[in-house]
Amino acid sequence: MPPDIVAHRGASTRRPEHTLAAYELALDQGADGLECDVRLTRDGHLVCVHDRRINRTSDGVGVLSTMTLAQLRGHDFGSWHGGEPAGVLTLEELLGLAHDRGARLFVETKHPVRYGAQVERVLAAVLGRYRVEAVMMSFSVLAVHRFKKLKPDVPTVLLYDRLWPRNLPRFADYAGPGVHLLRRHPDRGRDTYVWTVDDPADVALCRERGVRFLATNNPGETRRLLAANLTPDQP
Repeated sequence: MPPDIVAHRGASTRRPEHTLAAYELALDQGADGLECDVRLTRDGHLVCVHDRRINRTSDGVGVLSTMTLAQLRGHDFGSWHGGEPAGVLTLEELLGLAHDRGARLFVETKHPVRYGAQVERVLAAVLGRYRVEAVMMSFSVLAVHRFKKLKPDVPTVLLYDRLWPRNLPRFADYAGPGVHLLRRHPDRGRDTYVWTVDDPADVALCRERGVRFLATNNPGETRRLLAANLTPDQP
């Protein structure tokens, strides 16, 4: 069975990451799920932004956690990538899209951050207001643990970058290794969440290993590769 395709920050090779345009295109291209990073504003709203600062993905500068949602809405988060001007995307707006299109949402909380555990508390409360199939993820063991206590019915992914321990803690439902770790461990991969997979050889590797969720910046091309069942040595 091929892995589910998860659009990493949307169709982020084609559209500005974490914009509605990127997520809408990802779904049009056949993505099964949508991945986003969330950070908490000064006035308690979760917004879909990867970096600690807004410099890279907007026309503004500064640390996101020191800004209110209204201040963030004053900046353009779309034109930097050659897209149409776009406002900052809130998690609730993305949840609305996921609900309307029947997509699973994978939400990564970033740490360390100014507001600590409040991020998971707000996330649990927001998810409780929407009928959307969701998965919580983080590189922080503590974040995954505290979220699982708040929302035991929501699946969790513990993300790995440098090392991939053999055993998962009981509060994590899936391991989330980077694709570089998948290459390093030839006997592992089944029922995992693997990020970020764009190379055709890595797409084939994920299929061979029985990966459950494949996060990619290019869901359309990844869908084509999986449908064709390509292997690295095929033309």
